[in-house]
Amino acid sequence: MIHLHLDTGTDKALRILCLGSHSDDIEIGCGGTILRLAEQYPGATFHWVVFSAIGIREVEAKRAAAMFLDPGNLEGPLLKTFPDGYLPFVGAEVKAIFEDLKAISPDLIFTHNRKDAHQDHRLIAELTWNTFRNHLILEYEIPKYDGDLGQPSVFMPLAKEVCQKKVAYIMDAFQSQHAKPWFQQDTFLSLMRLRGMECNAPSGYAEAFYCRKLVL
Repeated sequence: MIHLHLDTGTDKALRILCLGSHSDDIEIGCGGTILRLAEQYPGATFHWVVFSAIGIREVEAKRAAAMFLDPGNLEGPLLKTFPDGYLPFVGAEVKAIFEDLKAISPDLIFTHNRKDAHQDHRLIAELTWNTFRNHLILEYEIPKYDGDLGQPSVFMPLAKEVCQKKVAYIMDAFQSQHAKPWFQQDTFLSLMRLRGMECNAPSGYAEAFYCRKLVL
């Protein structure tokens, strides 16, 4: 299978916008891809935005972002304090933040899947497309009780060591989530193993995304 590569078409460094409803969404959904891109494009800037990061979740979000990226590559994190589960009910305020994010003019955006079962996730995906209408947007997936995993169309093969590093960072940074039965190393590794099988990744591991629009 032919592999596609990111190219800004200019000498400017790659600008990547990472959007997450909650403190661990970015890391779970595309943490491995972020680690790989940071290594592949050393000059890239990652703009990190979390919409619900309150109390210990704010501390965890800051710590996780610092684990995944060096200070020279990380812009933020920009952390907001909207209550978990209530984003659709404060949509106007969330929309205002997206309007401010337009100034970043990113080359690549990571956001939630528009068909995600969580209402906060769906709103962030919807506003991403409403705000950034001429950008490359990849929608990541989050495993959950609702069983909303589908058939993604874009795959990022990852070395097994990268996957293990991603999972180790997640488990270390988000101690507050350990009581949840699904928040386990096996959950995250199993999903990446499944996606790696689907794309025939050399390592057997990958992250997967939904892409609605792609220009070749």
